[in-house]
Amino acid sequence: MRIEDPKIVAALPELGVQLNPGTSLAELTSLGIGGTTDLLRITKHEAIPDLLNLLDTRAVPHKFLGGGSNLLVGDGELPWVVLQLASPTPDIAIEGNFAQVDAAADLGRTVTFCAKQNLGGMEGLIGVPGTIGGALRMNAGAYGMQIGSYVRQVKLYRAAARRLETLEGDQISFEYRHTSFAADDMMLAVKLELPSKPYPEILKGIRICNEKRRASQPLGQKSAGCIFKNPPGASAGRMIDELGLKGLGVGDARVSDRHANFFVNAGKASAKDMLALIANVRERVEKSFGVILEHEVVVWNA
Repeated sequence: MRIEDPKIVAALPELGVQLNPGTSLAELTSLGIGGTTDLLRITKHEAIPDLLNLLDTRAVPHKFLGGGSNLLVGDGELPWVVLQLASPTPDIAIEGNFAQVDAAADLGRTVTFCAKQNLGGMEGLIGVPGTIGGALRMNAGAYGMQIGSYVRQVKLYRAAARRLETLEGDQISFEYRHTSFAADDMMLAVKLELPSKPYPEILKGIRICNEKRRASQPLGQKSAGCIFKNPPGASAGRMIDELGLKGLGVGDARVSDRHANFFVNAGKASAKDMLALIANVRERVEKSFGVILEHEVVVWNA
């Protein structure tokens, strides 16, 4: 979609918004898949309500993009524009055991920055691509931890109310790969309370997590992380592996040879290819195990 309305174009600079026309979302997602649309980069949180009011008034559909690491975007010209936060400098501030982090901050860099301040707890998230906002939205976790355990406050744009809000940690529900945030809420910043831990001890944990990931995940390939959530008491990857589906492909979309719940873009896979592969695997698992797998990857169909 292209923003051609002169009223919108003229208002964007005052709102602290940079217009990047004809942006390929394949270049902004870890899967390397996605069509083109106009990208609006936001530098001022306080201007978001006015920006959204402007887009709504002029009937411009939109979606919020984080780091693009858990996302499968449709092909071709997309029917909505994309809004993305620009990361400020600095994007992390430490005070005692609290870390105030901008939602656009890189997740891995946040983990290491806090570690150097002798603040641990998030070692399991090292190596997970994307931003703090994306991790917050899906309650990202690994190796026995989840980010929701450390959340004490969240600043967000509440789309339903058309205003900025600050929520305390106990006002948010954090479950396995799920939170109580609405789909159209936009994460802006989070306050984390992290346990004190000596840096060498944190570094040891980080190295162990990195070794586990290198041994079990296709880190050098384009992927969106796990495609399916693990059903209660079961492993989606194990079921897919037991069916002998590693290496199964549609076009350049492939089930990883390294980890069966990671689907990779082995070349120039389209969203159509990847969606067909996901549907195929999901159907086979249901037929063989009687389990309907739920997507962990977020799908934006064109």
